[in-house]
Amino acid sequence: MQERFETFTVLINRIGRSIRKIKNQEMAEYHLRSAHVSCLYYIYSLKRATATDLCEHCEEDKATISRALDYLETNGYIIREHESAKRYKSPIRLTDKGTEAGRKIADKIDGVLETISGGLTEEERIAFYRSLSIVSDSLEAMSKSKEESL
Repeated sequence: MQERFETFTVLINRIGRSIRKIKNQEMAEYHLRSAHVSCLYYIYSLKRATATDLCEHCEEDKATISRALDYLETNGYIIREHESAKRYKSPIRLTDKGTEAGRKIADKIDGVLETISGGLTEEERIAFYRSLSIVSDSLEAMSKSKEESL
């Protein structure tokens, strides 16, 4: 059982670390970090989003998304559509610079997914994602039940 736990946690940590490293390496020319990449990708994919939407899609906390959006706005990647609205609920869209970065990010993601799926059949890929979802949902439910008991 201990070996299963160690293998599981090591592999999950390695995957997360590799994803962050790839994001940071690929976007260094834009001076973007991992959280910036995720925000740009989802705004590009959704055409526009709010900070609340990004927290949900990126699975990041409010503070991380706020910092990322401040950086992206200051550096000309995004604009808020309604300055008078509450900042967190204000729709955000990409500038031309943000759209260019968003397109590059989407293309890179497609390439990465193609590469990592190359050794899997369609059935194996479907089973893998189904299993990963089950593990994720189970861990999330466990963490929530622990929070509620505190």
